[in-house]
Amino acid sequence: MKKHSNSRQNPQRANRARQTKGSDTIGMDLGDKTSRVCVLDHSGDVVKETSVATTKKALVAMFGAMKHCRIAIEVGTHSPWVSRLLKSLGHEAIVANARQVKLISQSSRKNDKLDAQMLARLARMDPALLRPIRHRSEEAQKDLVTIRIRAALVEARTGLVNAARGLTKAFGERLRSCDADQMGVEKLEELPVDLREKLKPLLAEVKSLTEKIQECDGKIEQIARDRYPETKLLRQVSGVGPLIALTYILTIEDKQRFPKSRDVGCYIGLRPKQSESGERQPELRITKEGDVYLRKLLVQGAHCIMAKRAPDTDLKRWGTKLAGRGGKNARKRAIVAVARKLAILLHHLWATGEVYEPLRHGNALAKAA
Repeated sequence: MKKHSNSRQNPQRANRARQTKGSDTIGMDLGDKTSRVCVLDHSGDVVKETSVATTKKALVAMFGAMKHCRIAIEVGTHSPWVSRLLKSLGHEAIVANARQVKLISQSSRKNDKLDAQMLARLARMDPALLRPIRHRSEEAQKDLVTIRIRAALVEARTGLVNAARGLTKAFGERLRSCDADQMGVEKLEELPVDLREKLKPLLAEVKSLTEKIQECDGKIEQIARDRYPETKLLRQVSGVGPLIALTYILTIEDKQRFPKSRDVGCYIGLRPKQSESGERQPELRITKEGDVYLRKLLVQGAHCIMAKRAPDTDLKRWGTKLAGRGGKNARKRAIVAVARKLAILLHHLWATGEVYEPLRHGNALAKAA
């Protein structure tokens, strides 16, 4: 019996093989000002090692005149625009998640020159070894800037509020308990006059940051309404507002990138780690891979879903049942599990366009009874 070749079974793989056959493979270790480049020929021999400025002009000058190459770079601050630039010049750009490649991240001889060479050799052998990632489009990146600015403002406000409370406690006084967006100069009324005058500039800045955060909230809602109407599908779920919905859409960007909605939980890092060996299956923490901010927002959404005053839903019932299994960390584990379920649910609603039924299973059980 004749064996069928992989090229016949997978035309896309065969096309990539024809494009890269006989072409050079390049590894580029990106730096903030300069990047190290290593070029391998089709035989795997190093034919060129050099440095190039990490600017659009310098990269176009170096790679613009080259024939089609496979270029591997590490994920980082510059990798989004560099990968888009290389693709526009006709090259195959692979963005490697080097943190998951021990040959690079845990090498005992780690430097820019060797990192570039290792990127090139792994890309030449099998790009899957580099655990490649896919950057979002430039348009999505621009829309995400407003969300990132809001996150930075919230972090700065939290730091100032904590500083004000700490400085007050040092004098045996306390600021009244309230949410961060309610903190302002008026909260100083119960403090001694001299302490009140010293803390005024701090809380005035807190109020200013709150106003800027509210402006960002308005812009985020407008972006979601005008450019991403699909966020309405996600906002059907209690605890999911414009911020979570828009961040979710912009981070994943393409709903078709996951064949199954369950894969989203792994992508965001809400899947437990695995270290199975024989019959030993220890219970480990979540991987925390993927986008940190989106994972944080989903956990916040899970807290809203699990709140006592939150509406009754299948997801809340499932999380409450999980939290009641006992143990001091049972509720924490339940919150993370609900966040993972929430990520899966949002993708399902986005992909199918279904109308969300909060008590779908509950109503089915009630009818059966």
